[in-house]
Amino acid sequence: MTFNFEIPTPSGQKTFALEGGTSLLFVGANGCGKTRLAVKIEKDLELKAHRISAHRALNLKTSVEKINEEEALRGLRIGRTNEDSTVAHRENVRWGRNSSVSLLNDYDRLLQALFAEQTNKAVETHKKARRGDTGAAEATKFEKLTEIWERLLSHRELNITGDDIKVSVPGGAAPYKAEDMSDGERAIFYLIGQTLCADDNSVLIFDEPELHIHKSIMSNLWDELEAARPDCAFIFISHDLEFVASRIGQKYIIREYDPAGTWTIEDVPETGFSEEITTTILGSRRPILFVEGTDSSLDFAIYRNCYPEWTVIPCGACENVIHSVVTMRANASLTRVTCSGIVDADDYSASEIAHLNTLGIEVLPVSEIENLLLLPDIARAIAQHEGHNGAALNTKLQQMDDAIIANIQSGNNIEDNVIRYCRRRIDRILKKIDLSNANTVAAVATAYTTETAALDVEAIADVRRTAINDAVTNLDMTRLMALYDNKGLVALAAQHLKATRKGDFENWIIRVLGNNSVPEITQAFKSVLPAVVAS
Repeated sequence: MTFNFEIPTPSGQKTFALEGGTSLLFVGANGCGKTRLAVKIEKDLELKAHRISAHRALNLKTSVEKINEEEALRGLRIGRTNEDSTVAHRENVRWGRNSSVSLLNDYDRLLQALFAEQTNKAVETHKKARRGDTGAAEATKFEKLTEIWERLLSHRELNITGDDIKVSVPGGAAPYKAEDMSDGERAIFYLIGQTLCADDNSVLIFDEPELHIHKSIMSNLWDELEAARPDCAFIFISHDLEFVASRIGQKYIIREYDPAGTWTIEDVPETGFSEEITTTILGSRRPILFVEGTDSSLDFAIYRNCYPEWTVIPCGACENVIHSVVTMRANASLTRVTCSGIVDADDYSASEIAHLNTLGIEVLPVSEIENLLLLPDIARAIAQHEGHNGAALNTKLQQMDDAIIANIQSGNNIEDNVIRYCRRRIDRILKKIDLSNANTVAAVATAYTTETAALDVEAIADVRRTAINDAVTNLDMTRLMALYDNKGLVALAAQHLKATRKGDFENWIIRVLGNNSVPEITQAFKSVLPAVVAS
């Protein structure tokens, strides 16, 4: 069955066609009219639609009045049990005359429908048995709900009788009442029940389907529910980018809502990015800054708090940052959102840095972002916050610098750094070799030999070794941090600046930047980070 509806946009009506057994997903930021859009679709589809609002009560009471199944279903779908109930009553009764903000409080209605259906099935099965019909009994909605619920929450069991629901822990203590379920347990029960009780061949609209559900079972829950109702279509309206990216279906971004009654809606395009990053880009009202690291790394914390006017997206390795910036700038469908990138210095030559700048990518003044914590301006700001001033401050900073240089000079550390530098330089040189015009094996061999003939590994090593030794001799910590890569050096900053361990020190830095509790430290970071311009 095909469900059709239209949404008014600034450029006219946008038509949607949704087949049973498929899903449609809208994602948008707070304030973009998501709930009003859900209300609009529900009204257009009339009784073909069953909407579960984001503002929903989850008070589960098994002592509900038992009524007949038809009345229970009318109460659940319309809010009114009377036989003459129609869709016209839904706005006033189910939604309390305010579809957009009214609290949906229909758990009692859901339980009434489930108990009534169970009673009717039980009576029918009993009659068949009396007639000698020994065929398998048809599963009740409660039984189907129990199977799904227990697959999702394998550490719990539902015990449902003719008039009560209890939960038990396999091999554990006595069962507890359904009223004592956790928020997550009740939410899962409620969503399964609503899905199973929806009318045949209808559209289920879920506003903020992720509420109260742990991310570890979110995908499995909706896989189960879509499989349980292949006759129905599902519409999900969410601000959770991860949830939308994880589902299969038509996907749209809600950019803006005009109170006059129009929505700016765009397809989530094929961009070369993951769906999660694409929806983040499209949902952002700020320019995008692609950076190295992950969303749980020190990189992300520093960038997010030092570039508050940007939406920061961590991409992992520097190659991913470069690819993301180039891809987004070349992608016409994303031209409303501008972007730039930042990568670690990572042994880039002056010409390579200049080229990256032309692509919209800035380069850190240090080999890797952890080295920022060892730069003089940032180290000074931290030490001052810890109460060191005047001569004592200078002594503290000198002790840290001496410890860093001693560490760098110990053992084979400098030579190990030189080896890593050589590997990176050789790798970049080899990646630039163009053999596309060589049409025979001999030609490929000749071209490769020619291109690599000037590759002098010893000379490359000498340049890096000399640069590090010169920085050490001149006590040039800024230059040294641009050349030397060793994440372990942060432990020395932690020890000398705050008398703590590396992990605790980094967590403290993340908190300080996050709440801007020490503005001088935040400003010190900003003073050494590159200026980034959106274009």
